[in-house]
Amino acid sequence: MDMAPDPALKPAKGNLLPILSGQTQDARWAALADAAAEPNAFYAPDMFRAALDHLDESKSVRLIEVFDGILLIGLLPVMVTTRHGRLPMATVANWMHAHCFLGTPMIRSGREQDAWAGFLRQLDCADWAPHFLHLRGLDAAGANAAALEAVCVTQGRPFREIGRYDRALLRSDLSAEAYWDANVRPKKRKEIRRLQKRLADLGAVESRMLTDAADLSHWCSEFLALESSGWKGRQKTALSCASHDAAFFRAATAAAMANGNLEFLRIDLDDRAIAMLVNFRHLDGAFSFKIAIDEELGRFSPGVLIEIDNLRAVQTSSAISWMDSCAAPDHAMIDSLWGERRSIAQYRVALRGSGVQRAHRAAAFTMANALERFTAFIKGR
Repeated sequence: MDMAPDPALKPAKGNLLPILSGQTQDARWAALADAAAEPNAFYAPDMFRAALDHLDESKSVRLIEVFDGILLIGLLPVMVTTRHGRLPMATVANWMHAHCFLGTPMIRSGREQDAWAGFLRQLDCADWAPHFLHLRGLDAAGANAAALEAVCVTQGRPFREIGRYDRALLRSDLSAEAYWDANVRPKKRKEIRRLQKRLADLGAVESRMLTDAADLSHWCSEFLALESSGWKGRQKTALSCASHDAAFFRAATAAAMANGNLEFLRIDLDDRAIAMLVNFRHLDGAFSFKIAIDEELGRFSPGVLIEIDNLRAVQTSSAISWMDSCAAPDHAMIDSLWGERRSIAQYRVALRGSGVQRAHRAAAFTMANALERFTAFIKGR
């Protein structure tokens, strides 16, 4: 197996494999994404290239690519962080920018253990990689997490799961109507019907999905304006509050639209958007990215109403088997609508090396574990 010894955004010095393969960087990433063991729209080319272009302003992201001959079998973006949780301890972590909600690396199906062995070997040799590897946002039940554990056990490499939470997932063979009846309480269903009728009394209500690429720019502008009109705008966390975030959003949606991987929904009241929702697809999965609503009409629950449209779109789509809500833990709205859950975990993985570096890395891993156990003990007293 051939591996680039120095991960970077461009091929490492002396690494001729991408050149010999005759593929551009984007082309080999696309081929890898098409054969991935686990769907992850955030590391698939549509969103990933847009993120690199617009969100890595300090150019601090390093890319670890693992090859078998000229075949790319793994891609892991990482960056050095100055803290590990509350600990003032530098680590190397998988890159999860503010708009990335899953950190599963892109790994070719059937080559999961080979890819993880390659990632870890390169990090062991990297003099820039401090202390240990912190992996965030992995599907605890996924093939990649299982492969990571298998490689660590085989190598006798210490690793530790350091956190886990569940978030809503939509995965069902039921029709949208049957799913709604099975998962939403009768009292709530009745209330939603009442709100739909009250909203219709105000004007013409129309639900739409984006189908024409020529309309994308206008829809993006409307979404950015709608999102910034609410609490995200007031807290300066809306996409439009930072030019690089807005540029990322436009670039990612344009790439996904061109490749048939964008689901963009809206509800209009008298031709004015009152709720909009953006999803990105990868393989047979979909990821709910952002939602925006008109908070002045919050009494009609526009967020719930567009999630009903989203439920219908997912359950009638032959291309989507499941959708990840990408929601925060204990999200009251989506948890009350979707019955399935996905466990998202983070891991601490020891790095090796040689000489003093190996000793420092081992000590840091042991110290982080000890401090974590001590904190848990104090909290439990």
